[in-house]
Amino acid sequence: MATLPKRTLGRTGLEVTLLGYGTMELRGPPRGRDVSPEQTGRILNAVLDAGINFVDTSIDYGQSEECIGRFLSHRRSEYFLASKCGCAVGESSQPLGALPHVYTRENIVAGVEQSLRRMRTDRLDLVQVHGSPTRRILEENGAVETLLDLKRRGKVRFIGMSSTLPDLRDHVAMGVFDTFQVPYSALDRSHEEAIREASTAGAGIIVRGGAARGAPVLESPSGRHGEAWQRARLDEILPLWMSRMEFIVRFTISHPDLDTAIVGTISPDHLQQNLEAIARGALPADLHAEACRRLREAGSAPAPG
Repeated sequence: MATLPKRTLGRTGLEVTLLGYGTMELRGPPRGRDVSPEQTGRILNAVLDAGINFVDTSIDYGQSEECIGRFLSHRRSEYFLASKCGCAVGESSQPLGALPHVYTRENIVAGVEQSLRRMRTDRLDLVQVHGSPTRRILEENGAVETLLDLKRRGKVRFIGMSSTLPDLRDHVAMGVFDTFQVPYSALDRSHEEAIREASTAGAGIIVRGGAARGAPVLESPSGRHGEAWQRARLDEILPLWMSRMEFIVRFTISHPDLDTAIVGTISPDHLQQNLEAIARGALPADLHAEACRRLREAGSAPAPG
């Protein structure tokens, strides 16, 4: 098995695999599919067996933290563990509807302590503020000071932000976050330039949605992302041997400022397909340039600064 490429996660200095694993698919009912313990244990260990060393989770992802603790805690030295804070603390399965986020010191500390217990570890390598709150909300609640205190106490090693525009640029300007987790794919390029700005400021870049946002192309061609694919006429330039999903994954990792792309699945076969796509590397420069041109014309373009 080929060794997965690694990149340095910004100023953290952590050498993370270009393909990371996101655990949202393990969250279980009511927000996700029913996943058996056998399925969960099999996919989590397959992730580490494949050499992936970056695992991303959240309090909001239902049972995922407990699953990591149950099935991966004995292999803790093999991976970097990233979770979120600001999520509601308590039961692991929230009812349907908008998930609440609270950025007070009390809730952030309680959330980190809960995550440590659930995942059976003494530290989180990265804690990311979830929900992209505004700078004003962060400052009013003393959220950053709370996270820095947790860092001083050894509970967390680095702090990050799961961020989106328009707040991302404010978050970068604060100069306190070691990483940013940002949505990005061929079919949603709105954060393309903002990713570059955050990386230039020294932050590590974690991309989410680099494959999931392309899945509707395969499952529902009439959906928003499927329509974008059709408008861009990407099938015309796709090599005969390349699947649409491979194209989407390789387009994502073609962004030069990306450090790791987190992809979630419960299927070992899908995991293997993602590994094979990553192993083939970024898209050829001419194919990537033509895809960008067509996508821009079809409405998938970076948001203006």
